[in-house]
Formats: sequence, C-alpha cells, structure tokens
Amino acid sequence: MAVYSLPPELISFYKPHIQFITEKAVNPDRRRYAVSGEAEKHYIDLDIYGDSAEYILPEFWKDALEKFGEDSLRANGIGPWSAYLTFINLTQAFQQKNKPAILRLSADLGHYLADLNVPLHTTVNYNGQLTGQEGIHGFWESRIPELMASDFSLWVGQAEYLEKPQRAIWEAVFQAHIQVDSVLFFEKKLTEEFPEDQKFSFEERNRLTTRVYSLEFTEAYAQALDRQVERQMKKSIKMIADFWFTAWINAGQPDLSLLQGEIEEDEDFKTKPELKVREHKD
Repeated sequence: MAVYSLPPELISFYKPHIQFITEKAVNPDRRRYAVSGEAEKHYIDLDIYGDSAEYILPEFWKDALEKFGEDSLRANGIGPWSAYLTFINLTQAFQQKNKPAILRLSADLGHYLADLNVPLHTTVNYNGQLTGQEGIHGFWESRIPELMASDFSLWVGQAEYLEKPQRAIWEAVFQAHIQVDSVLFFEKKLTEEFPEDQKFSFEERNRLTTRVYSLEFTEAYAQALDRQVERQMKKSIKMIADFWFTAWINAGQPDLSLLQGEIEEDEDFKTKPELKVREHKD
C-alpha cells in the first residue's frame, strides 16, 4: 500500500519489486533469533523511563548514549534510534544508486516503522504477561488484521516530505504508547464478559489443531477499540511512504529508471546462537 502513495518516479522503481519488498519485510523478525543486537531494534519500553519519558529521552542516539549508556538503552529497546539509522542508510543507498541495498533497506525500514506504531511495542508489558493477558500481542497485531483487514480502508493519500524525520518517529511512538491502556483494558473487560469457550475457538493450521481467539471475541475487541488497529496500520503505511520519499529527496532525487543489480538473496538464518530475546508469538 505504501508503494501506491509514492510519486511516479518512485512507483516506477518500486512497483516491479513490490512482491520482493513485501516478502523481505519479515526479515527483521527472522533476524531477531539469529543476529545479536537485532531484537532491541523492534521496540522501546517507554514506561521504564516513567511518565516523563517524552521529555527525558534524547531524540538523537549520541545524546542518549551520553545520558543513559548503551547497555541500558539496549536493555530497554532502541527502536526509534535504530529506525532513524536505517532511514539514513536508505538515503545513502539512494545516493549510491545501489538497487539491492535500496530494496533491502526499504523493506527493513518499513518493518521497523510499522513495529513502532504498535502500542505493545512501546511497553514492558508487551504481551500482557504482567497483567495475566498473555497472547494479547499476537491478538492485536495479527489475529485482528487476519480476520478483518479485508474491510479496512487503507488508502492514505500521497507521500509527503518530512522536514524532521527523527521527530516524526518519536511522535509516532508516543502516540502509540498513549493507547497501551486501552489495548489492555478492553481485552480484560471483554474477557470478564465472555466464557472461555466463547473467547477461544480451534482452527486447523499446518495440519495442527490450534487454539485461537474466536471470531466473536475478535470482532467485539476490535469494536471496543474503535478501529484502533486499522488506524495504526494506516499510520504505518503513511509513515513508510513518507520516509521512502524523504530518503529519495534527501539523496538528491536520483534517476532510478536505469538502475542495475541483482536482487540479494535471503540472509543466512540457519545459524541460531543462544540469544535472550523477547518472544513474539502470534
């Protein structure tokens, strides 16, 4: 969807590779369990910094390092700073007219920006594990779209240039974080109203019978949230298009029509060292 918000000069480059970008957008999640230092790029636990997080967290990585130290920052997630670095790398790839790098970094940046628009990626209670709501992460970001995205209205208009991209990332994170309370509250409230045999149902997936949130419970939750998942998905799409467009503009609007280069194959994820990372179960 983000591709179709781009101007003609960029659509003509991205559209032939839209399947590649879509498929590679999951690579950051695959790297979480194979590459040290990857997991903390997907989130930031704002509540660790207290109610004044918006005012005490430095916008730029260098300032954050001086204030908190790298180990502390990584322990609590570095999503906003990492996303901005990926944006800078994408800008450089455009400058160098490096087609494989542009596509790979566009996919990575899309993933990171989308993650930061998910409320549960901004809190230490990321899967409801602190409030007896285990599984809410996958419920919010996977089950609801799985059942209802066909009815979402996802057109977001034309991509716009961002004067302050780093600030745009932080604003999105803080706006997502404000919604954490409602994400948790409405699930807990509905759980009290639904008998367990109505809250969950069973579906066959990959020849296995799996317990999932029922259609009725999912619809009730989505309605209680007043289309929150749809709104955050649209924000993600708009941000991705805006950031791709801004990177291209900042790179001097290079002509991409004649770019050559083989599209890179998947990274090798076969080696999986013992990494302590957050579980991300759908």
